[in-house]
Amino acid sequence: MNAREQQARKPRADVQRNRTALLEAAQRHFLRDGIGTSLEAVAKEAGVGPGTLYRHFPTREALLAAVLQSRAEELAARREGIAGLGDAGVALSRWLRAMEDYLSSYSGLPEPLMAATRAQDPDNPLTVPCDELIATTDGYVRAAQDAGHVRPSVTGYDLFLAACSVAWIQGAGATGESLDRLRALIADGYREPDHRA
Repeated sequence: MNAREQQARKPRADVQRNRTALLEAAQRHFLRDGIGTSLEAVAKEAGVGPGTLYRHFPTREALLAAVLQSRAEELAARREGIAGLGDAGVALSRWLRAMEDYLSSYSGLPEPLMAATRAQDPDNPLTVPCDELIATTDGYVRAAQDAGHVRPSVTGYDLFLAACSVAWIQGAGATGESLDRLRALIADGYREPDHRA
């Protein structure tokens, strides 16, 4: 490789290094301060200027979508564990809990995700991960409906919104028994009467 080829490759390494540093800093800030954290503080911690941050991630939603993509591996691993369950009702329940955990990763996360689903804006970077979550949930719902566990009128979108609601309430400080009662109320609403706990 000649010197010109090495120079041509160097900016790509710098770009990738900056992107990685921004994602790592954003994740730390989102964990500590929620999704409303200062993007300028994220850029500063990553060792870049705000202009570099906005070249990589033109909006807060773009940065959040990229950070969520890095966390999606955890959700995929939980989904694999759920896939082996023989009971469609239990699988749906475990998926909803996994989704709640994912949606409560950062304080304030449910709100922009619900907004992205309402707007159905193809340019919103959060639309794709929301659509994927809803489609996955819909698959679990249909399987549970086929097994007679879930009311026919229930959709994956309904239970995505329910999981967002629980995650939002969890982010607002609800814990333990309150969350368990809320989950039971939601389950009573989507389950067929003879499958209620």
